[in-house]
Amino acid sequence: MEFLSGFMKTDFIVRLTDFFSDHILFNLGLLLIVGYFFGKLAQLVRLPAITGYIVAGVIMGQSFLHLVNHRMQITLNSVTEIALSLIALNIGAEFKWSKVRKVGGQILLLTVFEAVCAFILVTMVLNLAGIALQYALILGSISAATAPAATVVIIKQLRARGSFVDFLYGVVAFDDAVCVILFSVVFSVVVPMLSPQAALHSGILTGLAHAFRELFFAALIGFVSGVVISWMCRNKYRKNEILIISISVVLLCTSLNIAFNLSPLIANMVLGMTLVNLSGANARIFSIIEPITPPLFALFFILAGLELDIEVILKGSVVVFGILYIISRFLGKLSGIYLVSLLNQIPREVKKYLGLCLFPQAGVAIGLVLFIKSSPLLLSAGPEVKTGLDLILNIVLISVFINELVGPSISRAGIVRGADLRKGR
Repeated sequence: MEFLSGFMKTDFIVRLTDFFSDHILFNLGLLLIVGYFFGKLAQLVRLPAITGYIVAGVIMGQSFLHLVNHRMQITLNSVTEIALSLIALNIGAEFKWSKVRKVGGQILLLTVFEAVCAFILVTMVLNLAGIALQYALILGSISAATAPAATVVIIKQLRARGSFVDFLYGVVAFDDAVCVILFSVVFSVVVPMLSPQAALHSGILTGLAHAFRELFFAALIGFVSGVVISWMCRNKYRKNEILIISISVVLLCTSLNIAFNLSPLIANMVLGMTLVNLSGANARIFSIIEPITPPLFALFFILAGLELDIEVILKGSVVVFGILYIISRFLGKLSGIYLVSLLNQIPREVKKYLGLCLFPQAGVAIGLVLFIKSSPLLLSAGPEVKTGLDLILNIVLISVFINELVGPSISRAGIVRGADLRKGR
């Protein structure tokens, strides 16, 4: 690594990087192509491509090669906002009424309990370990998120079927939605705690009232946006027209929420939910948008890697906090599933093994942290608050990195046992 650092300091490389450092197209192209190759390398060693994207960001960022400067990272925050909006849109699409009615109350109860138990346990453990309450609350709310992608891929590879898989699909479909709602409430309560002047005039009840107002108006904007897209696309058959209309309204919806300090996550989730329930024909909108998402999602994880500060991670306290976060989050989800299983007639295999399948954490968790970092409400925060937010980012990224390494194996073990696939294997 010293050789690479020395090479990057040669006159030619310095002039080249200075010339392109503020050129957004160059930076986007560089991030994507390097991220692509690192994603392929990760897959060669049987790791998720996401891990490769994060590693690529770390290497290109301030910790190693300094290929992307801090000013450009701030400029590229818009990519994070767009990617997170599309993630929320897809989460909302899972809330089709026929599906909600079919899965029943048990799955919703399981989802709420495992998310809330993770939130409570992570908040308590990290606060007792020395992290200030406001940051522990944020980390607790983020801990509720689960990455469904790895679990879904494993189910398909194993060709698993049965009631256990039905329960698992239901929980992972609603888990991130519960996390987004929980995070929105917590963030609205915590913001006054991070701003001393606001704290003088705001209490917890005021924060909660503000949170519910934010949820209501964000949901209203999302609902209206969904109706607009559905109405404008109802007689459209050309994919390019549908794509232009859909993306433009999603961007307007996101920007309106940011401008009014509302939650673009909730808004886009409600937008997706509105679309999928207004008409069955709207399913084509999601299939038309899907092909443009891979580069956005790749950039999303690469940018997360850029934010990773190796010097901060190498500090013993951050590593310890990261391990405590991972363990308490996992125990919280296991205990939430177990508690609901005791109170309801939940199948035995669900009680024993479903919690194992909720270990992975990636996209939404990273998105929520980057959302905090770029939030207009905290742009004027003091250096102490920014240090605390950097700590949150590094703890979550440590968790995501470790989860991406070991999470798929743990999920696979849970699915094999829960769906009773051990025979003949």
